[in-house]
Amino acid sequence: MLMIKKILLILFFSSIAQAGSLEDHIDDLTSEVYLTASLDGVMDYALLKEGIEAYMTKGTGANPNLVIIDYRRPSNEKRFYVVDLANKKLKYHTYTTHGIESGGAYARRFSNTLNSKQTSVGVFKTAETYYGKYGYSLRLDGLSVGVNDNARRRHIVIHGAKYASPDFLETNNFIGWSWGCPALPPEKNREIIDLIKGGSIILAANDEMVGQDSSPSLLASAQFQEPVKGENRMVIRR
Repeated sequence: MLMIKKILLILFFSSIAQAGSLEDHIDDLTSEVYLTASLDGVMDYALLKEGIEAYMTKGTGANPNLVIIDYRRPSNEKRFYVVDLANKKLKYHTYTTHGIESGGAYARRFSNTLNSKQTSVGVFKTAETYYGKYGYSLRLDGLSVGVNDNARRRHIVIHGAKYASPDFLETNNFIGWSWGCPALPPEKNREIIDLIKGGSIILAANDEMVGQDSSPSLLASAQFQEPVKGENRMVIRR
């Protein structure tokens, strides 16, 4: 099945190359996916275009599912997207964490440095799965040189965490913090990992990459309640 998927993707993107310039196709595919997947009001158009460009220029993977993390949004908004480019569908739209040293409601600081406990932005590629301290997890390779290429050494992975769940948010009015990993709600973790493992491109974006003016939502900071000093921040230690 995996080999068939790879062959179909090769044929799909070969036809793209023959049809016109890469830039033209990025524009066309962005328009088609945005319309067909009904992303208006759900995702910023410019962000989707950046994600598709990353997919097309950073090496077409074996997996047609594009992951976009919109770190311009606060953590108590859904900002983790999985878009099936082949079928032009939004497969998942859910919550994710950022690093405890990146900020409170918003991730403001980003790093590629070991032990920084900050989130990394840039383009990643999903790799192999494994069972670790937090259960079923997915390793990531950073493709942006000097920006996130220490992802493996920093153990930046996707894994489940109760602190990223809607129930936790409803009870505490905030999402917990990781040590840099984009952790997912545990009830969605396995199915998302199984969908995106083995070659999906991930674009983790901030204002500098997409532009603050195009941000669709800067709402939740007024609703976000950061824990008082000394309160347990429910940090995911990975």
